[in-house]
Order: sequence, then structure tokens, then C-alpha cells
Amino acid sequence: MALFLWMSGALASFCILAIGARELSGELTIAQSLCIRSAIGLVFLSAVYFIRSQIFKDKQLKSLASQPRVNVIKLHLFRNVFHFIAQYGWFFGIGLLPLAEVFALEFTVPIWTLLIASFFLDEKVTMNKLIAIFLGTLGVLSIVQPGYALIDYASIIVLGSAICFAISHTTTKSLAKTESPLTILLFMCIVQLPIGLFLSLSSWVWPQGEQWLWLTVIGLSALSAHYCLAKAMKYAEITTIITLDFFRLPLIAMVGVFFYNEAFELPLLIGGALMLIGNLVGVRGLTAKSIKVKQNI
Repeated sequence: MALFLWMSGALASFCILAIGARELSGELTIAQSLCIRSAIGLVFLSAVYFIRSQIFKDKQLKSLASQPRVNVIKLHLFRNVFHFIAQYGWFFGIGLLPLAEVFALEFTVPIWTLLIASFFLDEKVTMNKLIAIFLGTLGVLSIVQPGYALIDYASIIVLGSAICFAISHTTTKSLAKTESPLTILLFMCIVQLPIGLFLSLSSWVWPQGEQWLWLTVIGLSALSAHYCLAKAMKYAEITTIITLDFFRLPLIAMVGVFFYNEAFELPLLIGGALMLIGNLVGVRGLTAKSIKVKQNI
């Protein structure tokens, strides 16, 4: 139950993040948006860090700075460099490709994650996972109905972005074994803020009025999404988590229907049904495994 609650929070946060990104599309550079997002996140997390360490006397947070862990810090740096590249590539593709094609390429992430996690985290490639990913992919193709002209330089960049997201997710799973979600988020903001600032200095334009509202929405929803995702990773393997992420596409499509008057079409229902069946197959394997573990305790 905890897994589904955290994943529901992650999916809702990603949808809100998508709305904010769409509202700001074309108004600020990608690097500047990512920079300000990290700055807002860092301010918020610093406040949370202060409250937990000073008011609630959280010993874990107080001891964070006194325990240098070079290997863990290197892993944080590795994760966030790939995460920043993934985000940048995704925003770049949005400006050059139809959204349908971007989403079709982005949702190859579960496939890359399955391959990477099987090699580096020793996660088993089960039949349930393969079926879930296969049905999820069919669902994506049913909804977005990509055309034939997918292979160009912009598509290759978005595909590379999907691979970088898979590396980032796999690294997050590895970090989640020893690091708290709050620590993972802190490092995300600390590492990505200077990268975004450096890349945006030459074309910096201060946001105005409503732009600050949407930047704040992006910053906080991004924190919420990654926090929920990191918490969910404590309850399941990364391949199961990313398979559940297939639900994000029909949810975003519904956002388009209700907020942007986009057409509601039959392929959306068919694709959503395929994703639902795929997720049920994947979760069935997870539930059976959990029941077996409880019986052995």
C-alpha cells in the first residue's frame, strides 16, 4: 500500500510539473529554468533541514556534514550530472518535436532501466517485468501513434535523454539504500544549481510576474516528485517503479483534455487499458514476492 501511495504522489507531482513547464515554454531558456528550479528547491530544503535539525533535533541530519563519504558523494555527482543532461535533452526535444514523439521516446526509459539495473544492481529480469514493459510500450504507442519520421538528430537527443534518465533512476535506487530522500534532494539542488547557472549566464533574463509563480510550482513539484520516487524505491525494485511510471502518460493526456482542451480520443482509452494490465501483471509479481517473504518471517 505504501508503494502505491508514494507512486501516486510522484505521478501527481510530475503532472503538476508538466503544467508548469508548459506555461513557461519559450519564455525562459532551459538552463535558466533548471537553475531557478534548483535555487527554489535549495531554499525550501534548507528551511526543512534547519527545522528538523534544530527544532526536532534530528541527529541524522546533524551528523550529515560530519561524515564525509567520498564514494557516496561521487555517486551523487554522477547521478545529478546525468539527471541534468536528461532534463535538458527532454526540454530541447519539446521545442523541436511533436509532444507525441517526445513522449514515445521518453517512455523507452523502463527498457533502458531494466537493462542497466540488471547489470549494475543485479535485479532479476522476470517474465512479469518483461510483460509489463511490453504492454506499457504498446500502450504508449497506442496513445501517441508516432509517425515514421522519428529518426533525426532531435529524436536521437531525446532518446539519449531517456537513457540518461534511466542511469539517473538506477543511481537513485542505489543511493536510496543508504541515503534519505531528503539527502538525495539536497545534493540534487546543490549539484544542479551551479551547472544551470553557468550555462544560463550569457543569456540571463530576470523572470517577471506570473513567471515566478510557475517557477515556484516547478521547483516544489519537482522536489515532491523526486521525494515520493525515492521513498517508493525503498519498497520495490527500480524496474517495478519505472514500470508504474507508465501511468504518467495517460494522466498527462487527461491534463491536456481538461486544462488545454485537447481532444479525448479512443487510443487514449486503449493505451491506458494496456498500461493498466501491464502494471497489474508487474505488481502481481511484486505482491507474490512480498507474501512469500512475510510467510518466511
